Amino acid sequence: MIKTYDDIIHLPRHVSAVHPHMASIDRAAQFSPFAALTGYDAAVKETARLTDKRVELDEYMKGTLNHKLQIIADRIKEHPEIAVTYFQPDEKKDGGAYVTAAGAVKKIDEHERIIIMVNGTSIFIDEVIGIEGQLFEAGAPFM
Repeated sequence: MIKTYDDIIHLPRHVSAVHPHMASIDRAAQFSPFAALTGYDAAVKETARLTDKRVELDEYMKGTLNHKLQIIADRIKEHPEIAVTYFQPDEKKDGGAYVTAAGAVKKIDEHERIIIMVNGTSIFIDEVIGIEGQLFEAGAPFM
């Protein structure tokens, strides 16, 4: 019984005199996977990324925040240290994320409705949902 490749199985391997030998790593690269749908993975990840919805504050919470902002404004020259939790809208889709920024307050711009921190962070007052700090704990009548 003759097997299919018996006549060539033991012949020496051909070595080209014209083409240089290809390294194994380069040969393997020929068969590596490629992204047929460029950007598809990024689109799937973006769709799967979760965002929070903006919380609407009731009148009591708005009053509390306004009172805290007034306390900060009264002591602005001291650059009080606070932590502000605010809503940061997402640039690519509906919703956003709640972020807390901590630091010293430099200025409250009531015309633009912005809190400006010493480190340069600007926070829109209308996006704020909470303000904390020792300033409010030490003898503040509203707390």
